[in-house]
Amino acid sequence: MDTVQKANPFAKRESHGQRQLIAYRILTVVSWLLIVITSVYYTFNAPKDGKYHRETIWGQNRAHPTPFSLNKAITSVYWIVLFVGQIGYVWHLFVADEETLNAAANVGSHFIMNNLFGFAFIMLWVRSHFWLAELMLLLNFFNLSSLYFRHLNYPRAIHVPVVSGPLAFTYVAILWCGAAMVNAHTLAARILANIAIWGILVYGIFFLAAFKDYTMGFELSVLTA
Repeated sequence: MDTVQKANPFAKRESHGQRQLIAYRILTVVSWLLIVITSVYYTFNAPKDGKYHRETIWGQNRAHPTPFSLNKAITSVYWIVLFVGQIGYVWHLFVADEETLNAAANVGSHFIMNNLFGFAFIMLWVRSHFWLAELMLLLNFFNLSSLYFRHLNYPRAIHVPVVSGPLAFTYVAILWCGAAMVNAHTLAARILANIAIWGILVYGIFFLAAFKDYTMGFELSVLTA
């Protein structure tokens, strides 16, 4: 059991070895740069490869309007704020304070996976592979949900940009991509969409009631504005 615990990169640890910390620092920075560069590039450029319809991130949003289409300006500002906040998280991996360093390292594997799933989602979304893009979102939803429930008491400087912010977006993005995936324009689809919108409210209230976490409700309200 101890061997499995040591080999599990997602295990919560009281301390981390120097080699683990170096790995987290390198992979965190590289994966963060990957998602930031990919996000910026495909915000302004459509892919040139692929056999299906190709668009920018927001070009797809415009080409597939649904009840869950996102507001370009609000969502862009939302992610700019998260990316800037994540710089602060990355800095926590280089500080001397052991408690802060350990907290940052404990969420490192989940953060790296979030960046990789986000990269995969964008690459698939802009090339109209909506089913596979939805799968990436669902996998990341489980990744981030696990992160949330296993690391509840970390500082806001880590919790908001690394945990609740990405989780709130991923939940909304599942509905956004799913609606585009099924081309939700029928009456039945719109009825389901109205029900699902209430689900966003319930999801935010759950975190407020169960964990006294107002950040999830605030982030969900911003994304659905």
